Amino acid sequence: MPTLRRAALFAASGAAAAALVAGCGSSGSSHSSGAATTTPAAPTAPSTVPATPATPSTPAAPAGQTVLRTATSGTLGTIVTDGSGFTLYRFDQDTAQPSMSNCNGACATLWPPEKAAGTPQLKGIDAKLVGTVTRSDGSKQVTLNGWPLYRYSPDTKPGDTKGQGFGGIWFAATPTGGKAGAVTQPPATTPGTTTPKPTSPSPTMNPGSGGGGGYGY
Repeated sequence: MPTLRRAALFAASGAAAAALVAGCGSSGSSHSSGAATTTPAAPTAPSTVPATPATPSTPAAPAGQTVLRTATSGTLGTIVTDGSGFTLYRFDQDTAQPSMSNCNGACATLWPPEKAAGTPQLKGIDAKLVGTVTRSDGSKQVTLNGWPLYRYSPDTKPGDTKGQGFGGIWFAATPTGGKAGAVTQPPATTPGTTTPKPTSPSPTMNPGSGGGGGYGY
């Protein structure tokens, strides 16, 4: 009888062990199957939107490029300025035909030449009148109708015309290269001389009038 009980106990123990092994195998397979069937997440859309290109603005004149334009002075009328609005002048001791600058050294420090650079941008000025002249130092200076153009150092803000009439030989330039505000002076006379006055013809006595003093006809 004891032998039969041991056999039955061993049989029950074996069945329990088999069931345990089967349960573990099933659980593991289920876990593996769950991992294999996981659906990957869908890609998300970018969070930023590309910026819209800015609308290009009107191109400005390149730095240093020659700009000539007209402006109105309350006392001088229409004059010529540079791109920043500073008055441009002409020098009576220069020449226009041919173009030549006679302002150098200290003169050019007080009266800086308007340097030529690139194709000039013009407003209110005939392009046919604009040219250049080569200075003594080899640099190019802008000319207007043959006359070299200059700034005046004491002009500290746009619209200043402090150089007008300086020494009687510096004048703001007009759009045609003339002298702004210039007044034609009457011709000077040589000291010590007088201008003869026209004389009326002397009356002619009528012969035979007996000295009556009448004009002859």
